[in-house]
Amino acid sequence: MTWGLFAAWAVHDTEELLTMSRWGRSARRRLAARHPEVPEFVWRALDRPQTHVNVAIGLVGAVMAAAAADGARTGGRSGFYQAALLGFGGHAATHLAQAVAVRGYTPGLLTTPLVVVPYSLWAWLRLRRAGVAGAGGRLGWASAALLPVTLGAAHGIAAAVTRGRGRARGITAAAGRSAGPGRSGP
Repeated sequence: MTWGLFAAWAVHDTEELLTMSRWGRSARRRLAARHPEVPEFVWRALDRPQTHVNVAIGLVGAVMAAAAADGARTGGRSGFYQAALLGFGGHAATHLAQAVAVRGYTPGLLTTPLVVVPYSLWAWLRLRRAGVAGAGGRLGWASAALLPVTLGAAHGIAAAVTRGRGRARGITAAAGRSAGPGRSGP
């Protein structure tokens, strides 16, 4: 049952992997035109290159796999697993709110009602029936902290990794241009 968290996450984030970068480029232009009062840095955050999306999703996947493994090890009693499960289910509201805010599709919207919500409810029901579901107070706070910290760290690391790759490509391309045809760069 606990490995279902990783499986549900993988299905959901596959949708995001396939749509996020392209959607972000398109939405940035459309939303910036509709809301010129919003600062440019907000719109830049939507426009992530596919390499950034790949790295960020891979990093979050490592966290979800670790949470699912810890849940399996403890029979679902792990606070880490339960916080990740609560965050995964709770983030469904974010996807739905984003779709309402932009008045249309956002990455992850299709699998939210089809995978995220049903799996999360089913898993919590199973944990409650087994008598191992954590108390909402501390667990809710842990989950509320785990989600933004995990996503922030994943996107921060992805930005650092892909920014470095972009600079290296830019330097290589510039060296090739300065060398001219038939000559090698430095």
